[in-house]
Amino acid sequence: MRNLLIIGLLICCISAQAVELCDSVKVYFRQGKSKLEMNIGNNSHVIESLDQYFDIKSQDSTFYTLYRVEVVGASSPEGSVALNRRLSQKRARILLDQVDRYATLPLSMKSTRSIGRDWEGLLRLVREDEYVPHQQQVIDFLEQLIKQEDLHITPRGIDPFWKLVMLADGTPYRYMYYNLFPKLRASTLYMWYRHETKKMAHAITPITIADDMPDTKALASIPQPCVEIPQPIELNLALKTNGLYDLAAVPNIGLELAIGKHWSVTANWMYAWWSNDACHWYWRIYGGDIGVRYWFASPQHNTKLTGHHIGLYGQLFTYDFAINGLGQIGGKPQTGLWDNANYAAGLEYGYSLPIAPQLNLDFVIGLGYMGGIYNEYKAIDDCYVWQVTKSRKYLGPTKAEVSLVWRLGKDKPAIKKGGNL
Repeated sequence: MRNLLIIGLLICCISAQAVELCDSVKVYFRQGKSKLEMNIGNNSHVIESLDQYFDIKSQDSTFYTLYRVEVVGASSPEGSVALNRRLSQKRARILLDQVDRYATLPLSMKSTRSIGRDWEGLLRLVREDEYVPHQQQVIDFLEQLIKQEDLHITPRGIDPFWKLVMLADGTPYRYMYYNLFPKLRASTLYMWYRHETKKMAHAITPITIADDMPDTKALASIPQPCVEIPQPIELNLALKTNGLYDLAAVPNIGLELAIGKHWSVTANWMYAWWSNDACHWYWRIYGGDIGVRYWFASPQHNTKLTGHHIGLYGQLFTYDFAINGLGQIGGKPQTGLWDNANYAAGLEYGYSLPIAPQLNLDFVIGLGYMGGIYNEYKAIDDCYVWQVTKSRKYLGPTKAEVSLVWRLGKDKPAIKKGGNL
């Protein structure tokens, strides 16, 4: 009898205990925006169903009492830390305002939290998506970054976001921008309930709403205003200038067009015509080159005009350099580029490194053959006296570039299983 009494007391104690339950819903925002729009993802259904969370209802002898509400705002990692912190604060505030429309809750029950750049959320999404390019490399990068933030270590040098942009030639960033980042631009409403017996005077029964992620196809069809950073662009066309020529006071411009999955054609032009007759200084050169390149980067991840490449090139140019009265003219004096130019042709190798969403640094070295004639002369009084004409037959480096490349065009989303997003 005594044993039965003890068991009965234990059952009563267990039944009397409050069991906690946590539920959550999420709404999504456009890039760089804190305005709640009903046509994005599942927002309309979530907001319309909020009243069901705060209706006082009963179910048999069971009640759920709401005792805590928290709204967490987040953002994708583009833009500065300060910008994303303010943006996620606004997103949290606007969802809490929606809660206040459906329920009058004491201040002690409500709170908001801003996490800014949601690195942990991005890490979770990367782990779940097997199609992320260089998945393990991205995971290692994010884990190290989150560990540093947990230890309150401020990374030195380049902003971690730009390190992510440049990681693995930028291919993971371009994939994540379209497929994962929209899921980070969100506010999440968390609600905690106590599960108690019917002796409670007021109770709330939570109604579960499916916390579906937004349809990424629908998101892709919505214009994404660029506030945090410019959106990625399709790397089909690029303008560029060779910094080595710029340092030598030779203005130049280049154009490169991607053709198909791996090929591109490129053309460059330079023109400088500086002179100072009084001191016999001449710095005159003009001409250009054309070429064709093969890019090794995978087209599946939108890496056109980025990464390793090899190619063939041809050059035509003429020049007139004179220093301290000694000069040399490439080609025949007083003739044009097409009459008697110097020329070169060869093989090149290069690597184009992304340094920003629209900018690359392209490093190129070319080896080939250079030919043509050149004339040596002396500046005597007001005359320039010809000395000798020579033929040039040179085999070796004939091309060098450290070019700043501005990529133009419109980006296409990466390809996943089942088609384009």
